[in-house]
Amino acid sequence: MSHIVVIGAGQAGSSLVARLRKDGFEGDITLIGAEPHLPYQRPPLSKAYLLGEMELERLFLRPESFYSENDITLRLGERVAEIDPEAKTVTLGNEVIPYDQLALTTGSDPRRLPASIGGDLKGVYVVRDLTHVDEMAPWVKEGARALIVGGGYIGLEAAAVCAKRGVKVTLVEMADRILQRVAASETSDYFRKLHTEYGADIREGVGLDRLVGENGRVTGAVLTDGAELQIDFVVVGVGIQPSIQLAEMAGLDLENGIKTDAYGRTSDSSIWAAGDCASFPYKGQRIRLESVPNAIDQAEVVAQNMLGAAIEYMATPWFWSDQYDVKLQIAGLNSGYDRVITRKGDGQTVSFWYYKGDQLIAVDAMNDPRAYMVGKRLIEAGKTADAAIVSDPDADLKPLLKA
Repeated sequence: MSHIVVIGAGQAGSSLVARLRKDGFEGDITLIGAEPHLPYQRPPLSKAYLLGEMELERLFLRPESFYSENDITLRLGERVAEIDPEAKTVTLGNEVIPYDQLALTTGSDPRRLPASIGGDLKGVYVVRDLTHVDEMAPWVKEGARALIVGGGYIGLEAAAVCAKRGVKVTLVEMADRILQRVAASETSDYFRKLHTEYGADIREGVGLDRLVGENGRVTGAVLTDGAELQIDFVVVGVGIQPSIQLAEMAGLDLENGIKTDAYGRTSDSSIWAAGDCASFPYKGQRIRLESVPNAIDQAEVVAQNMLGAAIEYMATPWFWSDQYDVKLQIAGLNSGYDRVITRKGDGQTVSFWYYKGDQLIAVDAMNDPRAYMVGKRLIEAGKTADAAIVSDPDADLKPLLKA
């Protein structure tokens, strides 16, 4: 009987094995994960879970009973040492497991601070898995002092949670502005103002020179402008990188992650990839998406293709971020935009519409689900939006969908 092995027990891996069973696969399925926990959601880690508003069990994507009832073998808390594509085996400890088809859903790894500048001190955390957050949680309390390194969405979300818990927050971003890599200056300005209103100290164009500590634990930081800070803990949010080590050792083609074709197949016809670790063709370019929706959608398409469906993966990029009482929803990819149109609403409601020439390519919507919904549907349909209508806060957006 055919055996499918899936390496990586996150959102993509869990979605893939579930879809295999849903679509009638009757062979053996083994899902291998390095963490000891059942597959769980990652976005709440830096928000509701860290705030103590979500119990551990609510993080789990599916109960343990789901896997047993669907005859899915879980190998949790175990790391694959090697993939042998010629023999079609994976090595797990002293055990060699044969496969007929293999899926890599290995996700991504957080970038860490070098040990040479104090990155290995206790009290320096990344927000990527349960262990990291559980270790950090006791320090996120009234009166503590935190340094957040990195002004992307992970850093800003961590800053928001810390500030809400009464932590004195200093955030440093080496670039000229927060969110510089991923958003227009309008979105940066919006979130800078929001964080400042909640008491966070946002320092742009300033990096971390080094951390200092006592008895192996961080106690302070020296910034690149010479400023010295006394701190109790550090949150590092300087990006992630695709987890490609196993794929590289197996000799698979790599390009900004594990290179796949439009169906999710790698350079080895028996090996597939999905989620944060996989790059794929998209509108004449090759991209890799770091998002929950992509992990789910791509994994489900790969599962179908492993069963012979031959469906091309058509990504519909969308993302979100929760900071304080603001929900940011993003539709599309803003790469190559040349102008931004602002649509103002009441209070903290606003949306920024990205255009490349006359074509709408992305929308950032803050507390504006209607603008997000309309923008997302227009982008997915390949339509644009009249900038004059978008910029008029009294104009109804829905007619744009019929244009």
